Formats: sequence, structure tokens, C-alpha cells
Amino acid sequence: LDLGYRDLKRVQTDDALADLREDAQVRERIGLIETSHLTREEGWRADLHFLAREVKRRAYAPFRDCSEAEFGAAVDALSRQIPDLTDMQISVGLHRLLCRLGDAHIDVSLPEGHPEYRRLLPVQFALFEEGLFIVAADPAQASLLGAQVLQVSGLPAEEVLAALDAIVPRDNGNGQWPKHIVPQRLRELPLLNALGIAANSREVALTIRDLSGATDTVVLTAEYAAPAPSRREHFPSCPIGWVRFPETVATPLPAYVRHIQEPYWFTFLPEERTVYLQFNAVTDHASESLADFSTRVFGFIEDHAVDRLVIDIRWNNGGNTFLLRPLLHRIIGSALNVRGRLFVIVGRGTFSAAQNFTGLLARNTEAIFVGEPTGSSPTFVGETIPFTLPYSQFSVNVSDLLWQGTWPMDYRTWIAPTLYTLPTFAAFRDNRDPAMQAILDCTEHVPGP
Repeated sequence: LDLGYRDLKRVQTDDALADLREDAQVRERIGLIETSHLTREEGWRADLHFLAREVKRRAYAPFRDCSEAEFGAAVDALSRQIPDLTDMQISVGLHRLLCRLGDAHIDVSLPEGHPEYRRLLPVQFALFEEGLFIVAADPAQASLLGAQVLQVSGLPAEEVLAALDAIVPRDNGNGQWPKHIVPQRLRELPLLNALGIAANSREVALTIRDLSGATDTVVLTAEYAAPAPSRREHFPSCPIGWVRFPETVATPLPAYVRHIQEPYWFTFLPEERTVYLQFNAVTDHASESLADFSTRVFGFIEDHAVDRLVIDIRWNNGGNTFLLRPLLHRIIGSALNVRGRLFVIVGRGTFSAAQNFTGLLARNTEAIFVGEPTGSSPTFVGETIPFTLPYSQFSVNVSDLLWQGTWPMDYRTWIAPTLYTLPTFAAFRDNRDPAMQAILDCTEHVPGP
């Protein structure tokens, strides 16, 4: 434990350690704390003490961005506030506390046994250059699709987004990742209530401007939503059965929002002699591993007249970095690994293992990057190894690994694109993809006439 052993759950359950777990000191150290006799204040303070100790024990260089004294003072301040806070407000305090660590993989997940924590609005939001918009909805709210959100509970949308931004962790000051996460968290009405934005956890008023330009105020009710079986319920995906705005537009769906639930897929654009490969999650599909998929894609490229390969990872939030090698090696060895023939689309959703992939491509290939800056930095702290707070049963994740996708002294906040294409609602409402258009318009160093 002193050396940072990760898996407390295993220590808590491994039969080989049963005798050790009879020792009260061991039980306290591994989080097997009896809390039934504690008052609410005592229980939450025991959780906070345990959390602070785990941060110091397991986090990678936890005090690189704030001093240990500053962190300890913040812990003490939150401890004093506990009697005056609801459980949701304490969770907000935990987020604020942990944001000091500079670790975008930080997470505080609410226990599933409390449905009041899982009240979500029946619409999905996304942030564009023009502002905040509703981009998907439960069929009963489909009339709101495409509307710009001007106010939430009477507060300007910008003010609400700033309040949420303050509790979203990020890597090395990267402001891109919050642009991706904050609109998702806007659906969480208990969170808005804890932040003082919504008057209650049941309903909230939105002031919107619809596609015709008319302004209106609508009241939305938040309903209990069971934890999703798929992690891909964020923009541009959405819960099963919902309506997405791009599907309501008369023009065909652009590739980048077509098969967003799939971890990877590709298509051939014969007129442009271009293979478009969308890579949405660094994982193995049940019916085809990433390694087998890589073989199939490059087999197709070798058998056809292909001038250009586009790899789209703008929505890839990561997964298992160690699965990347077969795809990376295929790209490096490809005849398309030439300046002007290999393009990679990145953005605010490019994160974790996908950030590692971006760094490896930048270091080992001739790729031209397109889109927005990535949602993480080339050198970042990250890993998913959650532990449970004994009293509240909140699940907390704190990372213990330093990832260096490029070189040790790469202190960039993100990897920026060469071809910078802003995500605008004007393009989204017309089913246009500015990133793909920029690629098709680029002829830099392309061989041939």
C-alpha cells in the first residue's frame, strides 16, 4: 500500500488476505470501515479523510499543480462545510477539490442505489462557436431540436457553462476537454440544483431561440435515467430511441455522425479516391478485433486505387492504449504515409488513449492534423482505477500513471491542427463537415498531376 498498490477491491476481497483483514488497522487502511454507527457528518468526514489519504498514496505527483499545504487547507475547508451541504453539494465540493490535481481522468460517480441522483433532462446539448444548442432529444421533445439555449433558469447560458466548467478536471490547463464535457453535464438537474442554478431537481426553465429565430421559454422535467449500457451517449451520439438533429435535415448524413456507436469503421469515396476511417474508441469490437480491422482496412487500400487516407478520431475518448500497435504499424508502413496523403481529424473529444494515438502519429508519421486542438495534452496523467468511499459509497477515480505520447519534455497544452476548422452550428445544421472539406481541398505535396 505504501508503494501505491492500486486495486483496493482486490485487497478487500482476496481470500489469501482474509486473516490480515481481521486487523482493525488493516481494515481502516484499505477502506473496510464500519460506518453504521457514524452520524452523517462523521461519515462524510471519514470519507473525506480516506479520499485525501488515497490521493496522497496513489496519485502521480499529486502536488505538482498545488502544494500539499494548499490541498490540505481545501480539505479542511470542505470538512467544516459538511453540516451545511447536501450530499450533491458535497459531491460538487469533491470535484472542486480534485480539480486541483491537474488530472482529467478524475471522476466522482454517484452511487447507483440513489435514483434521485440520476435525474436527467430529455435533451442533449452541444457547444458550437455560435453558442449552446440542442442537438438530440427524446421524441416528445423533438420540436426543440436545433434551438439555441439562451438562458437556463433565468441565468445566461454563458454563466451556467462557466459554473460547470469550474468543476470539470482537465490536463495541464487544457480548455478543450471541458467544451466536450460541460454540455453533457448540463443534463444533470440534481447537479444544477447543487450549484444553485436550478431551484429543484425536478424541472428547469430554458429560454431558447428556435430555428425560425423566435424566442420562447420551455419547462423541461428531468426523469430518472438508468446507467447506460454503452458509454457512448454523448454528442454526437445519444440515448437509444432519441432523435438526432442531423437526421432531421434534408441533406444526407455526413460520415462523421453516421456510425458513431461503432468503435471503428471505414468507407471508400471513389470520386475522391479517399478512404475515410472513423476510429471512435480504442477497444476491440465483439465481432472483429482492432488488429483484424487494421488488416482489413489496409488490405482494401492495397487492392484499390487510393490517393488519400483520412483517420477521424475527433470523438475518440480513449480506451486501451496497448491495442493501438497493429493499427499504428500499418499506418507507418503504408504507401499513404506521405505528406498530403495522410490526414488525421482531431478535436475536443480526442482524449486519453486517443491522445496517445495522436502523439504517436505526430511523432512517427507524415500526417497532417485537421480540426480543433485535442482534449488532452501530449504528456498527461491518466488511468481508470476507481475506489469507493466507505460511508457515502461514492466512487472516485484518481490516476497514477504518467503518459508520454511524444517526448518527456513535451509541455504543450494540446496537439493543435495544421488545418484549423471551427465547429459551427451553421455547418452542423446543413450537415456539412468543415474538417473533411478542408482535407479534400488540400493538395499539399500530393504526387501526380
